[in-house]
Amino acid sequence: MTQISERRQTRRGRIFPEISIPPEELAQRKAQRTEFGLRCRAVFEQIRPELIETYYNWFIAIEPDSQEYLIDSKLEGLIKKVQERYGDTNIQLTAFRLNESGSCGMI
Repeated sequence: MTQISERRQTRRGRIFPEISIPPEELAQRKAQRTEFGLRCRAVFEQIRPELIETYYNWFIAIEPDSQEYLIDSKLEGLIKKVQERYGDTNIQLTAFRLNESGSCGMI
């Protein structure tokens, strides 16, 4: 006679439930990201008309406070330029593509 083995019940949930982030903090982080993105978009809209003719479809990284930007034809090149320029500093940049929409890819 064959015995039927007991199946383990799969447990679902967080691996570390004690490290969960409160919803208020998540909402605050999202608002900060949105505000930062809007500031970067404003700088992008200012400089796009003068750069789009020469550097169409190139990548651009923008720092909104100083309005500095770096451009390169490839994303890997842009990342390398950012690392050389800013090193290990904790600076936030936003990447765009110099085209009509500013998007870097399709979803």
